[in-house]
Amino acid sequence: MASTIISSSPVTNSDRSKRRKKKKSAAAAAAAQQFKQAEGSSSHARWRTESQQQIYSSKLIQALSQVQLNPSSPSAPCRGRAVREAADRALAVSARGRSRWSRAILTSRIKLKFRKQQRRHQIKQQQRIVSAAGGGGGGISRARKPRVSVLRLRGKSLPAVQRKVRLLGRLVPGCKKEPLPVILEEATDYIAALEMQVRAMTALADLLSGSNQASAGSSG
Repeated sequence: MASTIISSSPVTNSDRSKRRKKKKSAAAAAAAQQFKQAEGSSSHARWRTESQQQIYSSKLIQALSQVQLNPSSPSAPCRGRAVREAADRALAVSARGRSRWSRAILTSRIKLKFRKQQRRHQIKQQQRIVSAAGGGGGGISRARKPRVSVLRLRGKSLPAVQRKVRLLGRLVPGCKKEPLPVILEEATDYIAALEMQVRAMTALADLLSGSNQASAGSSG
């Protein structure tokens, strides 16, 4: 009888330890979820503060001062693209890499440089092949048929909700292949940051237009 009691006691102790571990892990997961929600709500509210707008404005002015516009081709699209990229980089720096979209913006510039280098290397290789083949005298160039991507065909067959989620994931940087909860969290923070960006750029534009008018009035 005593042997049966002794043999059954380790089983009960192991069960109790497992239950305690499960309770601890559940409590830790709940605390982490609450902390994440509180951090997300605080980050969303942070973009609406005046101090954050001033921080972004100073970083925006620094980024715009480093923009180098080519005087030989002063086209409006090139200037607009350069200003937009500088404004987005300043916004990502203001986020301090805490969000997925800010990290995606900061790393996209490095990836773009790497792609340009790869393209140049491929063009040089193609030119070498053409020159080695003697310019392809008498060769007939065949028109390539347009290829239909399998992903496009799959995208057309998806339900409307999934198509909208995929579109939202493409609009938010770094969320192209993320699940819906991550996309919604990142989109909420990204929209709040963009609203602050619009306010800061509007205030900066008003300030510059007012200084230009004042200088024109003093010269006149």
